[in-house]
Amino acid sequence: MAYDPVKRSRRLNILLGQGFLRNAALLIALGLGLTVLVVTHQALEQMNLPGQLTWSGWLTLLVTVAAFLLNAITRLPAEAVFLGALAILLLSGVLETGDALAGFSNPGMVTVGVLYVVVAGLQQTGGLDIISRSILGLPKGETRALLRLLLPVTTMSAFLNNTPLVAMFIPVVGDWCRKLRISPSKLMIPLSYAAIMGGMCTLIGTSTNLVVNGLLVSETDYPGLKLFDLAPVGVPCAIAGILLLVLAQRWLLPARKPAVTEAVDPREYTVEMVVAEHSPLAGKTIEQAGLRHLPGLYLTEIQRRGQLLTAIGPQETLQEQDQLVFVGMVESIVDLNHIRGLQPATNQVFKLDTPRIERRLIEAVVSNTCPLVGITIRQGKFRSQYGAVVLAVGRNGERLPGKIGDIRLQAGDTLLIEANPSFLEERRTSRDFYLVSEVPNSDTLRHDRAPIALAILIFMVVLATFGWMEMLNAAALAAVLMLITGCCSFQQGFRSIDWSVLLVVAAALGIGKALDVTGAAGTLASGLLGLAGNNAWVSLAIVYGVTTILTEVITNNAAAAVVFPIALSLSQTLGVSFIPFVIAIMIAASASFSTPIGYQTNLMVYGPGGYKFTDFMRVGIPFNLTFWLLSMLIIPRIFPF
Repeated sequence: MAYDPVKRSRRLNILLGQGFLRNAALLIALGLGLTVLVVTHQALEQMNLPGQLTWSGWLTLLVTVAAFLLNAITRLPAEAVFLGALAILLLSGVLETGDALAGFSNPGMVTVGVLYVVVAGLQQTGGLDIISRSILGLPKGETRALLRLLLPVTTMSAFLNNTPLVAMFIPVVGDWCRKLRISPSKLMIPLSYAAIMGGMCTLIGTSTNLVVNGLLVSETDYPGLKLFDLAPVGVPCAIAGILLLVLAQRWLLPARKPAVTEAVDPREYTVEMVVAEHSPLAGKTIEQAGLRHLPGLYLTEIQRRGQLLTAIGPQETLQEQDQLVFVGMVESIVDLNHIRGLQPATNQVFKLDTPRIERRLIEAVVSNTCPLVGITIRQGKFRSQYGAVVLAVGRNGERLPGKIGDIRLQAGDTLLIEANPSFLEERRTSRDFYLVSEVPNSDTLRHDRAPIALAILIFMVVLATFGWMEMLNAAALAAVLMLITGCCSFQQGFRSIDWSVLLVVAAALGIGKALDVTGAAGTLASGLLGLAGNNAWVSLAIVYGVTTILTEVITNNAAAAVVFPIALSLSQTLGVSFIPFVIAIMIAASASFSTPIGYQTNLMVYGPGGYKFTDFMRVGIPFNLTFWLLSMLIIPRIFPF
């Protein structure tokens, strides 16, 4: 189908118009609501509405419920919903400025942000990639593949924030499924669940644990939990979850094709790579080096000391200075560029002034006014003229023979370029190129610093495990060390932080504060207590149940922040220890299995696994019930009332 810029422009205008009208309607509704609140503020201030709540308590409940519903049934960003709810509570006078902003200084929330920098250091050095690729291997059969995935991911998630961990594993598992001829839907939900289960086992496993622990320290007289205090509950739950997946995979896990299927990519490139001197790939076979089953990328030939090898078998042994010719899509070439011991065959990349670690991969489409049209890349002196190096050329999926420098450029050719990020700004409006765009996740990995990054991670865990430092201090020290040692740059660490998650957490903490200061939490606690009577065990079960239901329709951090003051009021009314309730909130808020919207890792695997909404209910409801039962049996025995 031909590209029609006029039709595309019309569609874009329609979408922009619809978005403008929708946003305008929301702004008008918000403005009217705030106007009504201001006008009626003085009148309602003297009134006590039915029950024991004042108007501010009822407003807080209304805003909280509205935030939950908007987050569950609309496509509005969670941070916009919760920040909007917090703004209403602040502008209406329900919250003082200090209370509304208290969530932004919560130690748990700050720790979450700092841990993103630590994980960025591991990712940018290839430390996590080395671990994942060496652990997964090539097992035979779905059951063995499931175990090879569940055990390491669960273990790693206990010490790493699970959101970036799952983000790192999704492409690895996708490629792995293609190599093993397994439907991604058989492994993507287990990937998310394994990260969730691992996060239940330690204090740093998930942001929810850190947020709740921060609330425990700031809102009560209890000391903070230690790193492995959750393990007596989390580990049995994780073991039960792994067994449930392995034994019932045939009935629980669907067999679907991924939502995004591989199609013919007109940007298919031919790229040459060379096995570097002292490369760890030298002496390995094609299969052992992981170059045989690259998704969307094919090894077509090897040039070795003047000899051309075209019929390449999996047992062909690589040698230093072998030139490997690949044909494939840009995403796969990015992965190829991250393999340790492989580097672009052209020596031009080593002649650029900018250090290679600071460069990016950029795609540029040659225009008909480009001075290089009709001549070869070498004749046009591309590196000297543009301060960049051409790694590959794409031409409507056509295989282009010969070396990169000998390719004669045509208008419409897509160039894969290695250049400084400033190339984007300098050439975005250039008449030499129709389009210039950066290839996502194309940072050059610093493989030589992977041991340093792994040592820093272990150091952080040891400091927090033995109580030599608070978790926030240990994480901050690890993040600083990642930056000082060059495991990641400040810009990479800053970009890795998921600000939307932090904003949701901070805003939800403010809403939880409003439930507390207006007495709404106490009233809800009284209602729950009426259902539970004076039985602490039943109260604990109800708190767990309410939290796990809320976390299926809102974010787990928001659910935990809202339930926390309710549970605190319940424990104080009963005159029992608050610690069992804290543990129940942490486990229940993380146990989001039944919907793709309740937990970020579920949403992340939804598309790559090709799932339907009901797939999560089929797998997740048995998980929720199992974890609820186990938690109620274990928590009161390990953490008595």
